[in-house]
Amino acid sequence: MLRINNKISFSFLITAALFMASCKKDHGNNNGGDSFDTSGVFTQQDQMGRPAINTVFVGADRKNEFNMTTPSAMSAAFKADFLAKLSAFGYTQNALGQNADAFGGLLVTDVLNAKLSGKTTFFDGTNVLTGRDLADDVIDTELLLIFGGSTGASNPGLTSDHINSNDKAFLTTFPYLASPF
Repeated sequence: MLRINNKISFSFLITAALFMASCKKDHGNNNGGDSFDTSGVFTQQDQMGRPAINTVFVGADRKNEFNMTTPSAMSAAFKADFLAKLSAFGYTQNALGQNADAFGGLLVTDVLNAKLSGKTTFFDGTNVLTGRDLADDVIDTELLLIFGGSTGASNPGLTSDHINSNDKAFLTTFPYLASPF
């Protein structure tokens, strides 16, 4: 029997909830019944597997197109845009040893991976994009991989947003998120 830890289960539930919230039905409504009507046509409104990547790498004129592109088609449609932005940043290689082409290919597919066994983290120096723990500093990781160079030590003024933790402690039981007040 496959046992999935609570973090992965929670990540899956949040991802599923965000996906459902980001879809809209083009016609009709669900009359408040107990069943969910899947017979209509739905359109995807937004993607955010990796926070800030879409914001930084996709121009305003193509945001809607990116948000409605399936992940399997993102590379063909947007990789050139990502590579141009990396080039404009002076990118050569990151702490993972990826050149611009490899890193651009990783970034352009806007999905959140989930590892079913082992450590679940966005990046901890060893494990990369195996999921996401609530406490992971995703923005610092993305900045480090974009601007930190091959050792992670280049451009120290650009590798952190200087927000190192949530303003409140996360709960140790479901739903894990800190209370809003």
